[in-house]
Amino acid sequence: MERAIEVFAAINFFVLGVSHVVQHRAWAEFFVRLQQQGRPGVFANGFLSLFTGSLILAFHPVWSWPGVVLTAIGSAMVLKAAIVFVKPDWGLASMGRVTPETSHKFVIAGVLLIAISGLLAYSIWGA
Repeated sequence: MERAIEVFAAINFFVLGVSHVVQHRAWAEFFVRLQQQGRPGVFANGFLSLFTGSLILAFHPVWSWPGVVLTAIGSAMVLKAAIVFVKPDWGLASMGRVTPETSHKFVIAGVLLIAISGLLAYSIWGA
């Protein structure tokens, strides 16, 4: 099951990463729209993190290199979800910093996602 989650994450992180790089303005618009929805928008974003993060944690309890990277990401996603569900105003403030003018920050996140996907792919198929 650990390998299946690694494949799941590698595919998801790669697709999301490429999208963040080539469609950074659309991602900014998406978060602006979520932020405009107020707390329900924060909760929608939190559910995305909770679903993926809890899936990773449930099926990837690996605490050795390089698998620990994915487990840590899953932990961070669950922590983020917990924070925004308990303190949605924090999530609103965070999403409020996103504007079309700052969309270039999504490119950085996208490159990181692609790099993590590459690490996972190497761990799965290259090692």
